[in-house]
Amino acid sequence: MKAVVCTKYGPPEVLQLKEVEKPTPKHHEVCIKIRATAVTASDCIVRGFKLPIWHPIGLLMGLVVGFRGPRNSILGMVLAGEIEAVGRDVTQFKSGDQVFAFTGTHFGCYAEYTCLPEGRMMVFPGTVPSVITAKPSTMTYEEAAAVVYGVAMASHFLRGGHIQRGQKVLIYGASGAIGTTAVQIAKHHYGAEVTGVCSTANLEFVTSLGADHVLDYTRQDSVVEGARYDFVMDAVGKKKSSKLKLACKNALTANGKYMSVDSGNPTPRLEDLVLLRELIEAGKFRAVIDRCYPLEQIVEAHRYVDQGHKKGNVVITVA
Repeated sequence: MKAVVCTKYGPPEVLQLKEVEKPTPKHHEVCIKIRATAVTASDCIVRGFKLPIWHPIGLLMGLVVGFRGPRNSILGMVLAGEIEAVGRDVTQFKSGDQVFAFTGTHFGCYAEYTCLPEGRMMVFPGTVPSVITAKPSTMTYEEAAAVVYGVAMASHFLRGGHIQRGQKVLIYGASGAIGTTAVQIAKHHYGAEVTGVCSTANLEFVTSLGADHVLDYTRQDSVVEGARYDFVMDAVGKKKSSKLKLACKNALTANGKYMSVDSGNPTPRLEDLVLLRELIEAGKFRAVIDRCYPLEQIVEAHRYVDQGHKKGNVVITVA
């Protein structure tokens, strides 16, 4: 089968398209024919491994992923495809089922096939488990692959906000993969009054996702005077900042909560994918795809994501 292999850390050029052996499912696993995947910010962090091993996060990453190079040389954490074969102990899936999945630190999505456990497996500290469920019936494979990463990340932090219906929520970085998901879930699942923060070019786009208000981080130095939020989510982390970002962090109600994507290690839940599928099939959530590349152009896709300006998701068509 075709797969993109990463045997050492470095720039996008370390990724190489090769022919490798097709995996065979174990008794508790399913073999998935991957139709589409996506290049996420996490993929680029792993590929580049820019943190020194003496840094706490760098050390943990090295222990989990590998120090000299990835233990699993096939990267990629999200997929959409169909079940081709199942192990003898599998009961929830059958051949031909259309699925989407978050593979966590199992990786393996930059390929034509991968095998995943049917259910949640025991994980070691620092590792991220895989979750798999039926693909939304109203979405293409490309659209389904585009939404997995955002929901796996955004749902974790939104849960931490303990959001109640009608509360005011601000999403900083509302036009990225995590931000576009957070805006839609906060609005259509939690019933919050959502303010999205983004660049000038994306104001109308973020409004179209359901944001009640939008702020332009390039033009405003502070939150609208007197505005207070019950929950503020920083969907870009420490890599980007602005005067407005600092103001947003301080514009909390007395019991308000602030969370950043740099805070903690999100653990995906099956119920998050199930909720997402329900919102999608009810017409309350849509995929946001910036660009789409074939598997053969994954180096170019990584270069683009490395720039840090994508709107939504960068999808890879596999087969």
